[in-house]
Amino acid sequence: MGELERLGYDDWFRGNTDDDKVATHDIARVVSVHKDSCVITKGHGNAYAEPSGSLLYAADSPLDLPTTGDWVYADFYDDDSHAIVHEVLPRKTLLKRKTAGKRVDYQLIAANIDMAFIMQSVDDNFNLRRLERYLVVVNESGITPVILLSKIDLISEKEMSSVKEQVAQIALKTRVIAFSNETGDNLEELGNSMKPGQTYCLLGSSGVGKTTLLNRILGNEQFDTQSISGKTSKGRHTTTSRELVQLENGALLIDTPGMRELGTMSADSGLDDTFTEIAELARHCQFGDCSHTAEKGCAVLTAVDQDKLSKQRYANFMKMRAESTFNQMTYCEKRKKDKAFGKMIKATLTGNQKYKA
Repeated sequence: MGELERLGYDDWFRGNTDDDKVATHDIARVVSVHKDSCVITKGHGNAYAEPSGSLLYAADSPLDLPTTGDWVYADFYDDDSHAIVHEVLPRKTLLKRKTAGKRVDYQLIAANIDMAFIMQSVDDNFNLRRLERYLVVVNESGITPVILLSKIDLISEKEMSSVKEQVAQIALKTRVIAFSNETGDNLEELGNSMKPGQTYCLLGSSGVGKTTLLNRILGNEQFDTQSISGKTSKGRHTTTSRELVQLENGALLIDTPGMRELGTMSADSGLDDTFTEIAELARHCQFGDCSHTAEKGCAVLTAVDQDKLSKQRYANFMKMRAESTFNQMTYCEKRKKDKAFGKMIKATLTGNQKYKA
C-alpha cells in the first residue's frame, strides 16, 4: 500500500482525480487548517501550506477552500517543508454546519469522513434532543453515524439499560458503543471497529471525553486535556482545532472542538434519515404538502395525539425543519448578493489590469 493509500486515497478519489493536474502537481491530504494557512502531508512528514492566489480568487464561499480531511493539488518546496495549495479535489463527504450566532453561512468541520462517532457522556451531558441534532448533521452529509456513550462507570447497569433504550427509540438502526475512559471497558470494541485507510471523526459537546478517548486510542498523551472541574464534575475541553491523526492500526481520526451550537442548513435528507418514523407517517397524510401543524388528516399529528410519537421528538423535528428552511432561504439570498458583489470586484480588478497594460 502506497503512502497516499495509507492516508485514505482510494478508488473513489482516483476516479475523481484530473490526470493533467497530477502531471504538474502533487496530491496531498489536509491535516489541519489555520486562519490563513494549513498543514498538509503526502504521507511522510507534514508541510505548512498556503492557498494560491488563484484559489483564493476563484473561491465564492468557504465551501471552496480547504478543510481538514480534504485532498488537494499542491506544489512542495524547501525539502517538502513548505507548499502551495492550488485546488481542492472533489469531496466524497463534507461535514458542515451553520456558523455560530446570527451569521448565516457554512462552517466546514471536516471532509472525506467515512464514519462519525457522535459522543455523549451518560452523566448530565446526556441529551436526546442534542443527539438528534448531531444525527441530522451527520446523516445529511452522507456519513455513517455511530453513537458513543462515555463515562459508563458513573452509572449503574440498570441506568445504563435505560439510556440504551432511550437511544434505541430515536436511532434504532445506529450502532451504539458504551465505554469508559476511566476503566477501559469496551475500548477494545471501539478500536476494533476502526479500519486501516478509513477516516473517522469524533463529534460531541465539551467535556464528554473526546480528547481523553483519542489519547487512550493513541496510547499516549499526545493531545492536551485539562483536569476535572470541581463545580461540574466534567472534564474541561481543550481541543481548539480539527486535526487528522493516523492511528497505529492505520485508521485515520479527526478530533473536533466541542460545539455549543449545531445549526442546520438545507437538511431535508438528514431529517428524513434521522426522523425515519415521521418521514414514514408523512406519506400517509391527506395532503402531499402537509406542514404537520394544523391540517386535517395529518398522520403525524394523529400519531402525536395517540402517543405513538413523542411530543418532544415531534417538537424537535419541527424546530429543526423550520430552522433549516429559514437558514437555507437566508443563505441563498446572501449568496446572490455575494456573487453580484464578487463579480463587480473581479470586473474592476480585470479592468485595472487592462488599464495598466
